[in-house]
Amino acid sequence: MKVGTRESALAMRQTDIFREKLRAIRPDVEVEVVGMKALGDIDLTSPLSQMSNVGAFVRELDDAMIRGAIDASVNSLKDIPTKMDPRLTIPAVFERDAVEDVILPCPLEELPEGARVGTSSIRRERLLKEARPDLEIVPLRGNIHTRMDKLDAGKYDAILLAKAGLDRMGIDRPMYKLDRKVFIPAPAQGTIAVECRSDDEANGEILRKLDHMPSRVAVEAERDIMRLMGAGCSAPVGINAVTVGNDISIHAVSFDYTPEPRRVDVRLPVGYTQEEASAIADYLIGKTETIA
Repeated sequence: MKVGTRESALAMRQTDIFREKLRAIRPDVEVEVVGMKALGDIDLTSPLSQMSNVGAFVRELDDAMIRGAIDASVNSLKDIPTKMDPRLTIPAVFERDAVEDVILPCPLEELPEGARVGTSSIRRERLLKEARPDLEIVPLRGNIHTRMDKLDAGKYDAILLAKAGLDRMGIDRPMYKLDRKVFIPAPAQGTIAVECRSDDEANGEILRKLDHMPSRVAVEAERDIMRLMGAGCSAPVGINAVTVGNDISIHAVSFDYTPEPRRVDVRLPVGYTQEEASAIADYLIGKTETIA
């Protein structure tokens, strides 16, 4: 099986996780890893918001799958657009890791007035400004180690990162979790997914054995709402879902669609209808004033 991945250290580590999981159930399957550079890796100057609808971190991998150059790809699910090419599918969603954002090197409340905080995410920028209007938000691109090097060099007073990436890389240094119910994560944050061609039944059958259904239920709810909002991967939107028995607890926030941010704290049944998800999406984009 030829498996594509970005060439970043984190993407390669996530592919190692995939290989470990696959080896545990199908040690007979040989995996060849094919590294690629994505648009989001090459263009480090354009804001990610300008590339939100083109799959900045997966487009090259998707094209390679469609051409048959690779059989599958391993990605952070939050980077996969909700409107996928119908020729591709996601047979496996791994058990979710930490969903929270973290701030380094000190808690948010301990930052001095006017501190320079680095992030490339509009969602994080809006949440930071909501909590601390005095902060100066400065663009920050690059891989995890590049970002931490810039922090250590004094170019920023603090930076924000996803805890899952730091955990996967085994990075152990002072970091402070931000409450996921207040500082709401990006949809599907903390989740690794595997894509393959929709018509590739042989590999699809193998990969589906790696699927973690409770995680899939939660992230599909998040991605459904985002898709119904018409929001791209870099939109100023946070959505976090947690399965609680037969319900899905949804916390969400949206910025820029309405004069004031909108927040949601609701429950959906696990077998929710698209109309129920649409009611949340319509409220978040200001189409309705209440959740019907």
